[in-house]
Amino acid sequence: MRLSTRIALAVGAAVPVLVLATGWLLLRLVAADLHDQQDAHLRRSAAAVAKDARGLLRASAADRSAAVERARERRLFTSALDVGVRLIGPSETYTGGPQPDRAAALPASAPVPVTLRAGGDSWRVLSQRVSGTRPGVRGTLWLFAPDTAADAQLRLVRRRVVTVALLAAPLSGLLAGAVAGRASRPLRRLRDSASGLDPRTSAARLDHAPARIAEVDDLAHTLQTVLSRYDEQAARTEEALATARSFASAAAHELRTPLMSMQTNLEILTEHPALPAPDRDEVLDDLRREHARLLGLLVMLRELGRGDLVEADAFGPVDLAEVVEASVREQRRRHPLAHIAVDCPPGPRVHGWEPGLRTVLDNLLTNALVHGGCADGRPARIDVTLRASDDRAVLFVDDQGPGIAPERRAAVFERFERRPDSPGSGLGLTLVSQQIDLHRGRVRVLDAPAGTGTRIEVALPLLPFPGGGSGVEARLPAQRNWVITTAGVRPQEFHKEDS
Repeated sequence: MRLSTRIALAVGAAVPVLVLATGWLLLRLVAADLHDQQDAHLRRSAAAVAKDARGLLRASAADRSAAVERARERRLFTSALDVGVRLIGPSETYTGGPQPDRAAALPASAPVPVTLRAGGDSWRVLSQRVSGTRPGVRGTLWLFAPDTAADAQLRLVRRRVVTVALLAAPLSGLLAGAVAGRASRPLRRLRDSASGLDPRTSAARLDHAPARIAEVDDLAHTLQTVLSRYDEQAARTEEALATARSFASAAAHELRTPLMSMQTNLEILTEHPALPAPDRDEVLDDLRREHARLLGLLVMLRELGRGDLVEADAFGPVDLAEVVEASVREQRRRHPLAHIAVDCPPGPRVHGWEPGLRTVLDNLLTNALVHGGCADGRPARIDVTLRASDDRAVLFVDDQGPGIAPERRAAVFERFERRPDSPGSGLGLTLVSQQIDLHRGRVRVLDAPAGTGTRIEVALPLLPFPGGGSGVEARLPAQRNWVITTAGVRPQEFHKEDS
């Protein structure tokens, strides 16, 4: 059922009810006015005939002649005019004018006018005590006024109220339907605009001009919000599917080499059970290395996929000093012989994803420990420094290794880029670059201050209020797929920034 039809039916039903309710109130008011007029007439009549009633009672008590008594009685009834009179004395009752039958029961008293129903008729009744100074001059004066005129007027008003209610139902329904149809025209235009939208096949979206009708504009805004969320969720789903496909493709491509090597070693062990011990140990060591490389590749690819799928609501205030301390403690536990010095005053807070920032620190320290050892064979020495500079937190990781040539410093962040003798997967610094990109930061490879080794500098935006909530939103890159990023395209462009 259309909205305009519902409104027309509702108005068509409500208006007669309203008319009947107001008509009932009008009837009560008219009845009260008519009764007030009758009551005023009764009171005036009572005041006019009271003296004559008292004279009639005196004549009756004094046993005057019948002619005198009849004269007093005529005088009483004449002064009452159109009002019925009943005078009840000690020994006789005098009646005259219109009044109910004597068999009708009267109230005990009626000092104020009341309604009396008798024989199907309605009367307004007023009583008044009449007394004199002489003994035996006492009685009750009753005055009656027929209520038929009031009933006739009330019936007329009642019929007119019902007639108006019956006419108001269809007329108000038709008028409400016309008005509602015109008022709902913006809603129909919105329906026509929205009915042709199909997010699956078209990029067109709802274009709504404000109708200055709050409900219609709110509904249009809601539809636009729903479609926007649909687009957002569809993009996330597409991105997640692309990441999953990329992960499978990259994993299949990069794992083929270690798997083939492991298969070759297993075939050697199977076909040559009597292989000499030194050769057998060499094959087993090769298997262990390939297994470790295989496991490392899977872990790194998983972390890249995890970074691709992180959402903005996962970001929040993070104490960068705590992340640095936690990562250093873990690396000291894993590499007890290495020397890791930390200069990390508390306080720098960034708006970030804590697992992603921990990944940055873990991979930077692991890379420095693996590739930044001293040339003379001594245990690696790593210096970690954290400083707050202007609106950025700046982290330095220094090692004493052979360093990285300037022409290769951008390439180290590319996917699967590693030295020939590196035991790593070639994804550690790619993970670092991915997370720094997500955090809107900057990462650079520089010369170490001591002259030998490598310094990696990471800069991240600080929160505007170190002790308060975040005023910085996590604005993630529009396109994220580091699992399949071609070598050097995005990471190179990013890491050359401000270098």
